[in-house]
Amino acid sequence: MEKISLQSQLLPKLTPGGSATKNPAEEFGGALGKALNDVNKIQAKANDGIKKLQSGQDASLPDVMLSMAQADISMRLLVQMRNKVIEAYQEIMRMQV
Repeated sequence: MEKISLQSQLLPKLTPGGSATKNPAEEFGGALGKALNDVNKIQAKANDGIKKLQSGQDASLPDVMLSMAQADISMRLLVQMRNKVIEAYQEIMRMQV
């Protein structure tokens, strides 16, 4: 079972001097891209299991159900992350300068 460790990916990595790395926007974008790729891989694994089960190939029902549940949870997490990013962007846009 693959784990998606988003918290450690999204937290800024500190250098030994204690300052954040050079370009946090690229790191944040990279972390989101990696999370999106991870969710895509999990979804593809679940779809492959479903196809194998439908075609009668060697696939166990519990494993397919587990991969489907994992895909569902990871997609829900990704949607919630998107919602929070949009909410933060809208909050910033409402700020008066």
